[in-house]
Amino acid sequence: MLLGSTLFGRTLFGGIEELATEAQPASPHVNLIVLDASINPAVADFIRESITHSVQEGASALVIQLDTPGGLLNSTRTIVKDILGAPLPVIVYVAPSGAGAGSAGVFITMAGHIAAMAPGTTIGAAHPVSGGGKDIEGDMRAKIENFTASFSEAIAQRRGRNVKWAEKAVRESVSITEVEALQEKVVDVVASDIQDLLRKIEDRKVDVGNTKVTLSFKAARDASGAVPVVVLEMRLKHKVLNLVADPNIAYILMLAGLAGLYLEFSHPGVIFPGLTGGICLLLALTAFQVLPINSTGVLLLLLGIGLLIAELFVPSFGILGVGGMISFVLGSLFLFDAPAEELAVDRSLIVTAALCVSSFMLFVGLLAVRTWRQRPASGQEGLVGEIGEVRERLAPRGRVWVHGEYWTAESEEELEVGQKVRVVSMQHMVLRVQKATV
Repeated sequence: MLLGSTLFGRTLFGGIEELATEAQPASPHVNLIVLDASINPAVADFIRESITHSVQEGASALVIQLDTPGGLLNSTRTIVKDILGAPLPVIVYVAPSGAGAGSAGVFITMAGHIAAMAPGTTIGAAHPVSGGGKDIEGDMRAKIENFTASFSEAIAQRRGRNVKWAEKAVRESVSITEVEALQEKVVDVVASDIQDLLRKIEDRKVDVGNTKVTLSFKAARDASGAVPVVVLEMRLKHKVLNLVADPNIAYILMLAGLAGLYLEFSHPGVIFPGLTGGICLLLALTAFQVLPINSTGVLLLLLGIGLLIAELFVPSFGILGVGGMISFVLGSLFLFDAPAEELAVDRSLIVTAALCVSSFMLFVGLLAVRTWRQRPASGQEGLVGEIGEVRERLAPRGRVWVHGEYWTAESEEELEVGQKVRVVSMQHMVLRVQKATV
């Protein structure tokens, strides 16, 4: 859905769906957004816009249907802050059956004014890991773990939920079902669907800002007792960002873009590499707008690629190539201005990219050396060494037939018509030849 002057959504009444095209629905309703991916800056921006839009159009509440394995800590903190400070009730609903609120999803669920789960769902395993999914080692592990645990406890305290379990979810990476979560007071209700959820939380009181608000959807219910639910969908901007905001994808797009532009500049007129490279580079730059980029890392990457290209043209005996590869790897490691435990390009991807780039440059270099060593096949140099035939007596100048053409030639000895000659050199369009020995 476009969250702007024109709004396209789906209004759900029980099990019946119909299109709603009005920017301001005439009757009271509840807005719903569905998140079934990892948490990243695009998702955080989408939630913020959804909250703002729901307030502006007078929605009774915003329901976030959540199914996520986790995501970036910075984006999670942004989402939690927006939910805690939301000027309308925000209901986080872990659904459908089989879904889970893992890692970052734990904090988002507990931050909701109402936390709910569907039957057959799980929540937990909020222990922080690195960007590649590996455990954090050393002193950084303790720092990140302590911060994340206190973050989880603060959310639980703010919403009156189980603080001890919130800490265990981080430190011990525990995970529980919806039944256990309800017993442990991690969530407020278990509901089979959205309408069941809205019925079960009717007349509950929640803190919206510093005010106690009673949840009431009676005015919105139709004759069958269903509450209109308008589904807000991501704008195209969010969909694209959600796809490319992964640091590994952004890194690959940047390399593909640079490779495409290099091929286009080195072979003008091919068009396809330049077009593809330009699109990839623009997508990478779009991702960099929402990811914390380290300018030093970008400069190191560009320097490394520049040195590798220079190695093809400057006889440095490999010095430029080695320096370029070191700069390329360092730039890849420093590309994102965030702790490696939270946001970083996967190390295996960096190694693979470095090997591919170096192999490509080595291959191009070998082709260039091979080409330089080959004897020219055309032009003045291409005639040297060619065998021709005397067509007009050389005494010392006459005409010879070489390479399918007549040439003026001269020789140090007199040569008769029909004799074979070898081209020694050419000066001012006159060939110097000598008798060819068989």
